Amino acid sequence: FENSTRTRMSFETAMKRLGGSVLNFSSAGSSVAKGETLYDTMQMIEGYADVVAIRHPRQGAAQYSADSIGLPVLNAGDGAGNHPTQTLLDLFTIKQAHGRLDLDVTLVGDLRYGRTVHSLSHALARFGARLTLVSPETLGMPPEIIGDLKAAGCDITVSDDLHAQVATADVIYMTRIQKERFPDDDEYLKVAGIYKLSKADLGGAKGSMIIIHPLPRVDEIDSDVDDTAHALYFEQAANGVVTRMALLCRMLDADIPDEVTA
Repeated sequence: FENSTRTRMSFETAMKRLGGSVLNFSSAGSSVAKGETLYDTMQMIEGYADVVAIRHPRQGAAQYSADSIGLPVLNAGDGAGNHPTQTLLDLFTIKQAHGRLDLDVTLVGDLRYGRTVHSLSHALARFGARLTLVSPETLGMPPEIIGDLKAAGCDITVSDDLHAQVATADVIYMTRIQKERFPDDDEYLKVAGIYKLSKADLGGAKGSMIIIHPLPRVDEIDSDVDDTAHALYFEQAANGVVTRMALLCRMLDADIPDEVTA
């Protein structure tokens, strides 16, 4: 129901590598364009599939879908809500690089509407990470999420200065300013391009510091960062395949292949 490149392709690749097949559904060109409800669409899908991965622009749509049918439903992103499967591959990427998760993690950009950082911040808090939240005031992390994180004992710092965090961060998690989430273009233009990271900004960074990004990027990470040892966002995207293979096996009560557990 919403555009996707990495999440959609990695779910498809994951199922095909497991020996399954994929039924592609897009609201464009489907009966949704004729006014079919989400409930009716899910009832139809239940008769065709064994497991469902759904992306939808409305927050809560994945849970609604799961409540509507008897199949396992994986939330592949619900509006400005959450993106839990992205969080699992993010955690996997961080653990691969550092061997642990109780790190200094800086989350940057659109923290208000960014579903990836909503999910990731909750997960990192469970593993003892220290979070620095960097955003313009208008795109700050929702107060209810900050409240939940503090209640969980998470050490949180709020800032609007990205470059001040480079020297101390173990992980910098960049996100784009999401034009599609803004109610009007004027509000978007006020903050578009506010945070940018280039190779020249990384001189004082720890050698082990990693930069990850849920992608797509617009202009928040310069291409000259790509060939540095810090850049792991393309490896991060590739990790979506094995992560989602494991999830599909878990949902279908199937054995996880050796290539996933290795």
